[in-house]
Amino acid sequence: MKTISILLATLLTSLTLTAQDITGQWNGVLNVQGIQLRLVFNVTKTGNGYSATMDSPDQGAKGIPVTNTSFDNPKIKFEVSSARIEYNGELKENEITGTFKQGGQEFPMNLSRKAIEKEAVKRPQEPQQPFSYYSEEVTFQNTGANISLAGTLTLPEKEGEFPAVILISGSGPQNRDEELLGHKPFLVIADYLTKNGIAVLRYDDRGVGQSKGDFKSATSADFATDVESAMAYLKTRKEINKKQIGLIGHSEGGLIAPLVASRSKDVSFIVLLAGTGIRGDKLLLLQQALIAKANGASEPDIKKSTETNAKLFEIVVKSTDNQKLKTDLAGFISETLRKDTTAQIPDGMTKDQFVSLQVDQISSPWMQYFIKYDPGTTLQKVKCPVLAVNGEKDLQVPPKENLTAIKNALIKGGNKKVTTKEFPGLNHLFQECKTGSPAEYAAIEQTFSSTALEEIVKWIKIQTK
Repeated sequence: MKTISILLATLLTSLTLTAQDITGQWNGVLNVQGIQLRLVFNVTKTGNGYSATMDSPDQGAKGIPVTNTSFDNPKIKFEVSSARIEYNGELKENEITGTFKQGGQEFPMNLSRKAIEKEAVKRPQEPQQPFSYYSEEVTFQNTGANISLAGTLTLPEKEGEFPAVILISGSGPQNRDEELLGHKPFLVIADYLTKNGIAVLRYDDRGVGQSKGDFKSATSADFATDVESAMAYLKTRKEINKKQIGLIGHSEGGLIAPLVASRSKDVSFIVLLAGTGIRGDKLLLLQQALIAKANGASEPDIKKSTETNAKLFEIVVKSTDNQKLKTDLAGFISETLRKDTTAQIPDGMTKDQFVSLQVDQISSPWMQYFIKYDPGTTLQKVKCPVLAVNGEKDLQVPPKENLTAIKNALIKGGNKKVTTKEFPGLNHLFQECKTGSPAEYAAIEQTFSSTALEEIVKWIKIQTK
């Protein structure tokens, strides 16, 4: 009888496993450096097995074809070849425990039948409506580029005449709040400045949010014309003191603000938040080495990477023909991969595809402009008051090299109204941090240091007396 009992138990277990159904909706949340991204797999039964689609609600993507869906109880696998995504999991009742892979990186992610809500992110500085000041949605035209830009204008009160600033975002497509990793730095800055009597105009980058235009084909010089259009718009507003319009640029915005100020006497002052003072290729080499070190890379690996990137950037700096540049870059990258047996190509990508991707990124209009551009020549032409500030632990725009270069360039051009300040313990986003690594940004609750905000407002008020 004992043998029969064991056999029956085995049969029942087998029947239970066979009966498991994976069709329907499976929900998960992917956590990457503090960012939460909901993913949904929709599975259906076919004559040959299963098929599926993938949704990414937070990115507005729906019905992405899943190239391969396989189920060998209890193991399940989804592959999305177009995005180099692979998910491997194990089914247990109504949950799949597994790993999400993309581009050589792996992240744990479980899937459930139940709809999953993202965890609320704590951002205590983010202002909530109703605001104690006047806020208006606005649009203005960049007639030269033939595009419309959309933003938000905040005023201390609906009536009156106020000094004003235009906020200029950092690199990459940014909305009017410069939103990244759950933080909205420009919303926090605008709120603080407006409460202190300063009007603020912030806007979506071209091609982002409600602004028109093509972001991918634009360079920093193009973005400077958007700022000039924003200035022209502010001059049409009766609430704005036309003689007290300043610019506040963060990161790449700190490169763009001097471009505008160098050719317009209407810029009353500029504030550079982690603005660049050295040529783009030199900045990128410093940035890459510092971040790699913070992430635990060995000194030999950092040295090898720096040497390779320096040669890549040199090809760009010396280039005058775009097609030849792409050919030269492809040749150099291919030869580097051939010599370096330890180099890793992301899963699901051939060597040729990898080389093509790298060439496209490095030879893009924005990257070419940034690598070649030396802010010093422009800074020498800036005559208005300048406040340049950095965080001591900024690994993206290192303070020592950049603040010194900014100050020296301005003084060389005869500008005596220069103030520089390095804030202890702050990172590139002006958050109080431990290491300064970008990996910390999302995990830090603070969006922008109150100490830095106070110093900026104090300086602006002196300029607008």
